[in-house]
Amino acid sequence: MTLVDKFQNKLRCSCNDVVLFDIIDDIECDWGNHVVIQCPNCEELFSIDNQCSAFQNISKLIDCNMGLYSKDELTNYLSNSHPTELFGHR
Repeated sequence: MTLVDKFQNKLRCSCNDVVLFDIIDDIECDWGNHVVIQCPNCEELFSIDNQCSAFQNISKLIDCNMGLYSKDELTNYLSNSHPTELFGHR
């Protein structure tokens, strides 16, 4: 199952609504491009391929949706993170 496939079903967002996330295949940040999902209710953006300071961290959704990412997928997500020092947060 690909990462995008995981978001083809309704999931609980960090806003606590159960939604079908919109998938945006290609959003650019300072370090490259991302696959991003957006909640249709709160409009929050989550980077699903790796952690990026420009978007919410997928761990907020993992906390609300048991089994969304395996331990290996989460490790890969975090290990491919962009630098956060430039933003001074997260």
